[in-house]
Amino acid sequence: MTEEKKEKKTEMKEVVFDDGKIEDIQEFQSPEQLFQDLISRVRKYHPSDDISLIEKAYKIAYEAHKDQVRKSGEPYIIHPLYVAIVLADLELDKETIAAGLMHDVVEDTIMTEEEIEKEFGSDVALLVDGVTKLQQLQLSGDNEGKTSDKLELQAENLRKMFLAMAKDIRVILIKLADRLHNMRTLKHMPPEKQQRIARETLDIYAPIAQRLGISKIKVELDDLSLKYLEPEIYYDLVNKIAIRRSEREDYIQGIVNELSTHIENADIKAQIDGRIKHFFSIYKKMVNQDKSIDQIYDLFAVRIIVDSVKDCYAALGVIHEMYKPIPGRFKDYIAMPKPNMYRSLHTTLIGTNGQPFEIQIRTYEMHKAAEYGIAAHWKYKEASDGKKAQEQEEEKLVWLRQILEWQRDMSDNKEFLNLLKSDLDLFSDSVYCFTPTGDVKNLPAGSTPIDFAYSIHSAVGNKMIGARVNGRLVTIDYEIKNGDRIEIMTSQNSKGPSRDWLSVVKSTQAKSKINQWFKNELKEDNIIKGKELLAAYCKAKAINTLDIMKPEYMNAIMQKYGFKDWDSVHAAVGHGGLKEGQIINKMQELYDKAHKKEMTDEEVLASVAEGASHRKVVAKSKGGITVKGIHDVAVRFSKCCSPVPGDEIVGFVTRGRGVSIHRTDCINVINMPEMERIRLIDAEWQQSSEEMASEKYIAEIMIYANNRSGLLADISRSLTEKNVDILSMNTRTSKQGLVTMSMSFEIRSREELNRIIDKIRSVESIIDIERTTG
Repeated sequence: MTEEKKEKKTEMKEVVFDDGKIEDIQEFQSPEQLFQDLISRVRKYHPSDDISLIEKAYKIAYEAHKDQVRKSGEPYIIHPLYVAIVLADLELDKETIAAGLMHDVVEDTIMTEEEIEKEFGSDVALLVDGVTKLQQLQLSGDNEGKTSDKLELQAENLRKMFLAMAKDIRVILIKLADRLHNMRTLKHMPPEKQQRIARETLDIYAPIAQRLGISKIKVELDDLSLKYLEPEIYYDLVNKIAIRRSEREDYIQGIVNELSTHIENADIKAQIDGRIKHFFSIYKKMVNQDKSIDQIYDLFAVRIIVDSVKDCYAALGVIHEMYKPIPGRFKDYIAMPKPNMYRSLHTTLIGTNGQPFEIQIRTYEMHKAAEYGIAAHWKYKEASDGKKAQEQEEEKLVWLRQILEWQRDMSDNKEFLNLLKSDLDLFSDSVYCFTPTGDVKNLPAGSTPIDFAYSIHSAVGNKMIGARVNGRLVTIDYEIKNGDRIEIMTSQNSKGPSRDWLSVVKSTQAKSKINQWFKNELKEDNIIKGKELLAAYCKAKAINTLDIMKPEYMNAIMQKYGFKDWDSVHAAVGHGGLKEGQIINKMQELYDKAHKKEMTDEEVLASVAEGASHRKVVAKSKGGITVKGIHDVAVRFSKCCSPVPGDEIVGFVTRGRGVSIHRTDCINVINMPEMERIRLIDAEWQQSSEEMASEKYIAEIMIYANNRSGLLADISRSLTEKNVDILSMNTRTSKQGLVTMSMSFEIRSREELNRIIDKIRSVESIIDIERTTG
């Protein structure tokens, strides 16, 4: 198929494949032919004639993959070339296309990220590195092990994927292009792998393309996934749609011709195309409406593209004069855009022969946004001299926040995975409703007035006693319908939400706010429980509470954990945010430091004599550590408390593994039996060590926060701003809505760690942050 033909039939994509098979839509071409095709596509939209960056990327990728072949027997370089062509079709910048050409270079060859940065700059290196890390994720849990382990792995890897997207959204665009070409050539894989990859594509990648608004990729991923997951259904659809194909195409063409005449007579300049809906869209209707294909009537869609919004509504008026609209089937996505910023008018009409069909009306700008989605927002903007123009960073940030909000902070990975797949569910839908003042609210399908109340404000939800829909009183479990006008009734005498509401609401936002209310309401109970836990711990450890419960020790604890009063400490212990042992052991340590036992004269003389008989030796380790009293010491940092330069440290002489370095406030050190404490040895950091200044250390922190939408995104952003790479992250949420998040990352000193903690502490909803102590 020539390039010209492809362009003419862009809107008739589903009709183009005459046998209905969406297999290898490209015929085999040589790498050089494909590269010339790529360059011609880039030149069509790119203002700069300089394509040296892409040429260099192609030469390096060609050389790197020259001895590799794909399962199909083609040279491996064919794959990155097709990935780059998909990216060029999205009209992305040259850096993204270069990264697309080299996205497998680091993983499959000996070329390093440093070499890529040296040749192409940090932008391309960051993209290649991001995609390489995504390639290493096994999203469906191919690893050996139990199903539960696979789910954990899949969820954790998805978290990492969204963090990679946070750094640069173009990473996921390259990954989508990579997945699209792999799906086009999936027939060369064994059947079980076809099923796994297709399931992963339908569950994760197609919905991501939909959320990013890239229908150009989303539609094809849907149909290809259906082909391998439900081959019988797929080919049955293909055959049934193929029957009387010419008759149907004549019917669509007749509508197009009628519309063209009337639209032209109304002095509206428009481009009009007709098509049969893509297979997955038809299958989705069959599933959702529990109908056979013979019962799905609106298999046809006509698209009208005009110059302005005014023309959209003018064309709608002309159409409704010509054909009878079906009640309840008109959707105005221009006034109320979809969450992925899709805008268009949709109306379903009855044709002259009684056959229903859908018409979509949009401007050229809206059409481009529908086809390219977020890629249109990240489009390359460059002056003819090759210099980048100022881009709309804030607009990008808005999109990025929206994507990162998918990472809900659930109690465990399985819950996160279930929510994510539910959030990305291609079969789910949204409802649009109105406040009494006419503001639009977009809620998940099946939402209730409770969801609506909490979408306005948590105070409205907490004080809600009833609701009116379209002026009529309804029950709180009423299912909101499109176009409903909802009024929430509140009362200051309301006792607050009921726990039963949690089983009624659909939105994560409402669930989070209800849980938060219960956490705050139970603060008094938590204070009492915290007091009891502290007292019980002191009793079990034979610690005198009168000794340690002094204002100076209590103030030190409040300052350490960032609490304003002692009741807040009790409440944190009561709801599980802090362990009672952490508090008491620290206070005991402070007490012991202030009450060092005074030595008698005899003990002083004995210690002097002992010191004279043992020559003190200082051994230096590679980690910038000085250990006193041992020759040629092998030093390692303990994983239980992860000490970093600036921490007070102590050494522990292990059996056969040298000295392990712990923080002095490490729980394992504090709770060490007396018989083991004789193996503790003095250790300290070398302040002037140049090696220590360049070395990185792993730090682990615990974050306690009130659960809310977008929390993880804000925390991730604060770390990204400090150029911190997260090594691991684990999140759980209690029934009361308290988030406990453990996180590890690399730093150079305690001062740097303190700056990072201060940055995170400024994030809204953060209650407390602490270092792990064992």
